[in-house]
Amino acid sequence: MTRTRRVGLAAAIALALFIAYEVISSFVAITDDAYVQSDLIALAPEITGRIIAVHVTDNQDVAAGDPLASIDPVPFQLALDQRRADLAEARAQIATDQHRIAAARDTLTAASSAADYARENEKRLTMLASAQDVSRVALDQAGDTLRRANAARDAAQEAVAAAETTLSMHQATEARATSTLALAEWQLARTKLVAPTGGTVTSLSLRVGDTAQANTPLIGIVDASAWRIVANFKESYIRGFAVGSTAWVSLDSSPWHLHRARVTGIARGISRDPAPNRLLNYVAPTTDWIRLKRRFPVTLTLVDPPPDLRLYMGADARVVVLP
Repeated sequence: MTRTRRVGLAAAIALALFIAYEVISSFVAITDDAYVQSDLIALAPEITGRIIAVHVTDNQDVAAGDPLASIDPVPFQLALDQRRADLAEARAQIATDQHRIAAARDTLTAASSAADYARENEKRLTMLASAQDVSRVALDQAGDTLRRANAARDAAQEAVAAAETTLSMHQATEARATSTLALAEWQLARTKLVAPTGGTVTSLSLRVGDTAQANTPLIGIVDASAWRIVANFKESYIRGFAVGSTAWVSLDSSPWHLHRARVTGIARGISRDPAPNRLLNYVAPTTDWIRLKRRFPVTLTLVDPPPDLRLYMGADARVVVLP
């Protein structure tokens, strides 16, 4: 066979392979730009304190509610005891105020009765004085008694109002004490860090004696209930995809096995800007300086995976989707 014929034959074979690939890819979507994904839970304490115990090790599997670490509860217990004492004091003061109000109201009742009697007596003596049946001295004494009775009644009314105002102030103090007590109870309960969901502890560096800072992540957990495959497909493929489409996945962490999967989500947008964007994914359109078509993330979940299949977040995968 001449060199020219060999070159022609090679070119024909390459063309035939290209045509076959294009024909097959029009019916079957294939990508090796895929990876295993889950949710990474960055567990942060809600209080600040010293770590006195770490109950897990790196890469340990945990279930929801399992203890992870403990923060020194002593300062929070002492604060709770103080808040309970403050609340007890506030309630005792309220009880005292209520007794004081009751006594002041009794005094007001007596003073009002005395004022009413003095007013009626002064009115009666005034009528008698007009008929000159009573002396002027007696009338003046009745007027003075009335003024004194009215002053005593007014003083009793002011005492009741003052006692009620004091009660209101102490009731507000009780409300604040109740609120701070609830906060102290909540803080004490937060000295125990527990797993919010089942998963695997990852990259654990927490040690006894470390200081836990509120709202600063301490422990990472890979969520065991959120495993999925994210596959980036060329934009020419996704028009034929639909949620529920069947797919087959090959995992690099479990080679020589195909796992059935279903499409559960198709991205409706990507970012064309490589700058970080928390709302849109950016899929690089180049590989080794070769410009590729834009690709869109497609999310898949495995259907009835083997019980012993262990997935690894970030592991590579290859996906075939049958549109």
